[in-house]
Amino acid sequence: MSTPQATLSQGRTNLVLAALFFGVFVMGCAELLVVGMLDLIATDLEVSIPTAGTLVTAYALGLAIGGPVLTALTIKLARRAVLAGALVVFILANLAPVLITDYLVFLVARGIDGAAQGLFVAVAFGVGTSIVPPERAGRAISVIISGVAVSAALGVPLGTAIGQTLGWRGSFIAIVVLSAIVLIITSALVPSALSTGGGGVAGQAKYAFAPRVLAVLVLNLVVFTSLYTALTYIVPFLQEVTGITGAMISVFLFAFGLANAVGSFSGGWFADKNAGGTLIGGTAGTAVALLVLYFVGANPVLVALMMLVWGLFAFIMVPALQLRVVSLAGPGGELAQSLPASAINVGVALGPIIGGAALSSSTSAPMIGGMIIALVGTVVALATSYLKPPVVAEATGSAGVVPEPTTEHA
Repeated sequence: MSTPQATLSQGRTNLVLAALFFGVFVMGCAELLVVGMLDLIATDLEVSIPTAGTLVTAYALGLAIGGPVLTALTIKLARRAVLAGALVVFILANLAPVLITDYLVFLVARGIDGAAQGLFVAVAFGVGTSIVPPERAGRAISVIISGVAVSAALGVPLGTAIGQTLGWRGSFIAIVVLSAIVLIITSALVPSALSTGGGGVAGQAKYAFAPRVLAVLVLNLVVFTSLYTALTYIVPFLQEVTGITGAMISVFLFAFGLANAVGSFSGGWFADKNAGGTLIGGTAGTAVALLVLYFVGANPVLVALMMLVWGLFAFIMVPALQLRVVSLAGPGGELAQSLPASAINVGVALGPIIGGAALSSSTSAPMIGGMIIALVGTVVALATSYLKPPVVAEATGSAGVVPEPTTEHA
């Protein structure tokens, strides 16, 4: 099944992808910057730090639940209009805590922020894959989704630095300004002719929630549960097992973040060549890296090396996960664009719980917990690699459908 393509020059295509990357990066920073300023926010709003931590939860829930809902509600609207609308809502929601000093308003605004991000990212994937040839869809996805990886590496330290200098509200003002810039360049660059999926919500949902799609969404969940089972408790591991303290912990984490970004960018090429194989190799590589990390935990050099390998394998899968979900959804690809983020956020929530239970055994145990879950992921990846997109008449195709390369056996 073909994907309707917008006829753009290579230069214009690159500019659109760069704009979408920048938008996802800014939104990713907005999601994470609160983590580095919880103490400042808690003190200023006179709440406890654990209470302030629910701002992170509210954002994740907004993204996981609100993103798909808004995507469904806007399924028939022009993509450029939807992107612009999501950015306007995002800007207003980030202005709310700056202008209104009420914690409940802040909490609600964070949920709205997350929902707007979920909508923006889903539509951005649809735009990105519709302006490139089908055989380059994975690479388009990798450019856009790399905004998340780069924000993960830079969002917390940048937000913390700005918050310490200008106050936590200064960080939100910076996000508002950057979001306004994204709004301008996105509105200028994204073609107005691009429309979203046909068939309405019911027609899209029939394919978007098919068992084959749900199976790959389960793989999304497993991959990120594995990641956060270990990653949530990596600092205690580095401190108590490896003997790393002070600024060196930040160096190790920054290196891990860079590996994430490299994995995201390069993962698009692998996804285009063989998405199913990429997922098998990525989950297996993650399991091996975590197992080795467990055994070499006392050696800082080997720990640094294994963290790079772990970060690379963990994020090299992300474009393939997105591509598999969309391709297996067939005509429901437009709605399906928003579903991986929901599955990922469930994994992000489950990982710390499982890792915390393992931590009661030993500081190294979360690494083994993550490894075991990654092994489960390898089995799921192998099983799902044989799934094939639905065979649907060409006339029923929608803009969100992305066929996978013919070189892949799935």
